[in-house]
Amino acid sequence: MNESVSHPDGATDAHRVNGGRLRIGCCSWTDKTMIDAWYPPSLKSAEGRLRYYAERFDTAEVDSSFYGLPSERNSALWVERTPPGFVFHIKAFAMLTRHAVKPEQLPAALRSAYDLEIDRAGRVIHPPTELREEVFGMFSSALTPLREAGKLGVVLLQFPPYFVANAANRAYITHAAGLLAPDPVAVEFRHRSWVEPDELSRTLDLLARHGLTYVGVDEPRSETASTLPPLTAATAPIGYVRFHGRNMATWKARVASAAERFRYLYTDDELAEWVDPLRQLARETETTYAMFNNCYADYAPRNARQLSALLDQEE
Repeated sequence: MNESVSHPDGATDAHRVNGGRLRIGCCSWTDKTMIDAWYPPSLKSAEGRLRYYAERFDTAEVDSSFYGLPSERNSALWVERTPPGFVFHIKAFAMLTRHAVKPEQLPAALRSAYDLEIDRAGRVIHPPTELREEVFGMFSSALTPLREAGKLGVVLLQFPPYFVANAANRAYITHAAGLLAPDPVAVEFRHRSWVEPDELSRTLDLLARHGLTYVGVDEPRSETASTLPPLTAATAPIGYVRFHGRNMATWKARVASAAERFRYLYTDDELAEWVDPLRQLARETETTYAMFNNCYADYAPRNARQLSALLDQEE
């Protein structure tokens, strides 16, 4: 049977599964639709909302760091506003995972220091190696307060759909992880080539050899190149699964926000599909995180509580 420590509202700190731990949280606590639907109207401040969230969950993912470099000041505030043992996972800035960025997403000092090549859409293309590595350094430095407080979980490298399985990209994964060392790194793929039958063992071997976490995903069930099957694998001491919802209609559509893209409320039956895989992953790791990225309205915290209740049931 699983054991768990409960919060007043029934959410859990950590499920214990044969010596391993399974922790559940959300991939954002700041989405506007979530603020409107989930938080009490009396909570008007960023501090109040984070404290409210941290009374109900003991882990969260930061997604704002994908759109702009995080700051040391914000990291320090997150430390101050959460209890001991709370863990933040930080999504890597877009440039670090080979996504296109616009110049205004970079600090002014970097924009003036480099001769940036810009495409028709106004995005930086072919950034110099020196620039990218400087950005890695700034990103890592900003996490210092979290690291020193023991509140840094993983740095999430979510690669784009055009990042396919090949030798150059395998080399880039290990290069990026080296620049982020010694922080734990989790790798999420968005192209199916990485987990095709003839490539899967090579992918998992690469991650395991370098102590990198394979990020399992729940997303639309489709055979398209940009969707992956619901696979879990223990390639590092930390296990990680992200729940993106199964809304195929918005998966690749132009939508107003990430919340709209992942607008999907799981049923109990759909979440129950993950109980045994998550328990198994928790047995094979020191800690496994199940993180809900369907951060539209109250969907993520609601589904997180549902999953927690399912895990509390006897095997």
